[in-house]
Amino acid sequence: MSSKIVMKNIFKNYGAVQALRGVSIDIKEGDVHAICGDNGAGKSTLIKILSGVEAPESGEIWVNDSARKFDSPTDALTSGIATIHQDLAVAPRMSISQNIFMGAELTKKIFGVTLLDKAAMRRDALGYMSQLNKSITDMDTKVEALSGGQRQAVAICRALRWNADIVILDEPTAALGVRETEQVLELIRALKQAGKTVILISHAMKDVVAVADRVSILRRGENQIDLEAANLTADALSHYILSGDRQIKAA
Repeated sequence: MSSKIVMKNIFKNYGAVQALRGVSIDIKEGDVHAICGDNGAGKSTLIKILSGVEAPESGEIWVNDSARKFDSPTDALTSGIATIHQDLAVAPRMSISQNIFMGAELTKKIFGVTLLDKAAMRRDALGYMSQLNKSITDMDTKVEALSGGQRQAVAICRALRWNADIVILDEPTAALGVRETEQVLELIRALKQAGKTVILISHAMKDVVAVADRVSILRRGENQIDLEAANLTADALSHYILSGDRQIKAA
């Protein structure tokens, strides 16, 4: 399987604090790749660099075998990387279609006057949503009426509208109930089935082992261990994170 993203020897300092100390991660195309670690491990910093929010002190980022340098989130998005943060950045009082096309509304001209093409946005929004959740069919529904899992679907649809083929999900199941969490896990499975590469940041070990193909664990700004997720249990993953163990134990 070919590499989709390769981050090589990434360093990042905040003053005297070394947030990342030579982190390297190889993410394969079409995988769900989880990045885990305790608080302060460097996960958030790594994702900020990959999403163009922060610049590394040194190191390399390769996407589709081409070297990349992201000066802004727009640069990352142009390279096909969309980040969905925990707060989702949705507008609750706006409709599903309005949220999906926020900032990139479709228009049409009638007698020389430019108007919003609401019908086209509803149609295209339904097309994106049908890839993830076929039970949501009314694109005029206000986002505030949706569950947490359904709101995640709206945010992910926005990424699909951006033509992102790499989707970063930052703690997508935080503060969700059991049913809503399963909805989000189904969204992740749907993204994988659609051929997207997913980077999952999560403290929920059960969720990680339920959907991930591979897990990278960071500890104090360094690579700790890289694991195949097949046959990995939530307890075993928690053990690695809490113990700092750098050796893969036999199943």
